[in-house]
Amino acid sequence: MSSDETPNVPTPPHSRAAVREKAQQVNAQQSRARIIRRVIIAAVAVIVVGAAGGAVAWAVGSAVSKPSLTPSNLQDDGVVVTKEDLASVRAGSGSTPTPTPSPSTAGSAAPTGSASPTPDPTATADAVDIHVYVDYLSPGASDFERANAKQLATWVDQDAATVTYHPVALLTANSNGTKYSLRAASAAACVASMQPEVFYAFNHALLVDQPKQDTDGKSDKELIALAISSGVKDAKGLQTCVEESTYDSWVKDVTQRAVDGPLPGSKKGALSGAPTIVVNGQVYAGSLTDAAEFSQFVLSVASDSYYGTPGPTLSPTPSPSAAK
Repeated sequence: MSSDETPNVPTPPHSRAAVREKAQQVNAQQSRARIIRRVIIAAVAVIVVGAAGGAVAWAVGSAVSKPSLTPSNLQDDGVVVTKEDLASVRAGSGSTPTPTPSPSTAGSAAPTGSASPTPDPTATADAVDIHVYVDYLSPGASDFERANAKQLATWVDQDAATVTYHPVALLTANSNGTKYSLRAASAAACVASMQPEVFYAFNHALLVDQPKQDTDGKSDKELIALAISSGVKDAKGLQTCVEESTYDSWVKDVTQRAVDGPLPGSKKGALSGAPTIVVNGQVYAGSLTDAAEFSQFVLSVASDSYYGTPGPTLSPTPSPSAAK
């Protein structure tokens, strides 16, 4: 009988060898492909990491190439008010407080509650040391300036006290994201560095013409205009200093130093709010709107400081009724 079915004939040995060889070739190709993929992935990773590292190095290098600048004309991170500053203010503008004449030079007494220092002719010690830490967005700082600027100017004018203003930025987050507190303090540092005799007038203007919290505050352009109206002559240089935020880092640093403490002349005092007023190392905790209360505090501290030691004498100006 015949059949059309093909009998199951074993595969010749040489055919099996060919299949194995083919399989080995495929496996080798796949292995090479996997290796190539791994090499490519590794190379890409190296490139990405290298690029990231380069970016970090560039950023760090840029930061290093732009160090935090410190304004000139400072003492203990503050600006000391001098007689020359007061004279410049009186000559340039009538809007800034004028020192109250002392009883010995005035024809009539000053209003009750004001304080007029009378230097002791035998004084040999230093004047009373007053430091005022101000945030230009702090209502309390504005209140203190309005109430006490006149008598502070009087004490400076008569060598009975030294007054140092310290711009700080505690309320940077309270101006709708514009960082007014920081920008205003930085602008004050620009003025102090460029033209220190104008700082007092600008500082006073910032505190008296103060924006409310939770508003945008003054723009850089408005800060520049206020500084120029206060007496800054180099408008272009001021504009560059303010718009480039030249002293922003310095303001942050001095604010942190004050918060960490101690404050100048104080062993334990630290900045906990603005304003903070330190008299001969003692922090004032009284009313910010009562000039008489602050004057009494200064008199008390001066008395304690100079007990048994000849020194400048601060005394309230007698009222008209008391002078009779």
